[in-house]
Amino acid sequence: MSISVLIADDQPLMRAALRLSLTAEPDIELAGEAADGRQAVELAERTRPDVVIMDIRMPHVDGVAATRQLTTPGDVKPVRVLVITTFDLDEYVVEALRAGASGFLVKDATPEELVYAVRMIAAGNALLAPSITRRLLDRYARRLPPVTPQGLEVLDKLTDREFAVLNLVARGHSNVEIGQALHLAESTVKTHVGHLLAKLGLPDRVHLVIFAYERGLIEPGTI
Repeated sequence: MSISVLIADDQPLMRAALRLSLTAEPDIELAGEAADGRQAVELAERTRPDVVIMDIRMPHVDGVAATRQLTTPGDVKPVRVLVITTFDLDEYVVEALRAGASGFLVKDATPEELVYAVRMIAAGNALLAPSITRRLLDRYARRLPPVTPQGLEVLDKLTDREFAVLNLVARGHSNVEIGQALHLAESTVKTHVGHLLAKLGLPDRVHLVIFAYERGLIEPGTI
């Protein structure tokens, strides 16, 4: 089955480069191109691609706002977003991840890296290690909204074991490391992570890290 991809970037040369890299692959097809966030949302809602490659800084509607519109849970097929940016510590990367993006690439990534990223995200994976998410959030944690009692209510859904797994995932630990810390088999850890994602309505591990920061479970700069 082919992967449909929508490209959203306000630079024609960048769109052309992305197009050439993607259409060279037999399992990837182009769903369309957009020159700004507004067009990206309109095209994505009409074509429902598997992945949207979203530039962060675009006119009219920026990539963060467009990502938020496309990843909001609904009855239709979800759209997964790969954001691209010029700088890997761009402050807008954090906002794009918080808005629902599943990963990011810098614009000087190789065609091979781009194709790999698209395939990973189309398969439902995150293209960003939790440890990198933590580094980004540590830098911009002061901009996170204050925690409210309503924001903590969702934690009541979790068992003690799930809460322990969440804390270790949020600190950037792998399933193997979590299993060693909690004396669990790796397969059991995977099951707990799956339950966490389902209960919290999150798409992947990266967003477990973001969830933990937003709920005050992780303090910036801690290990």
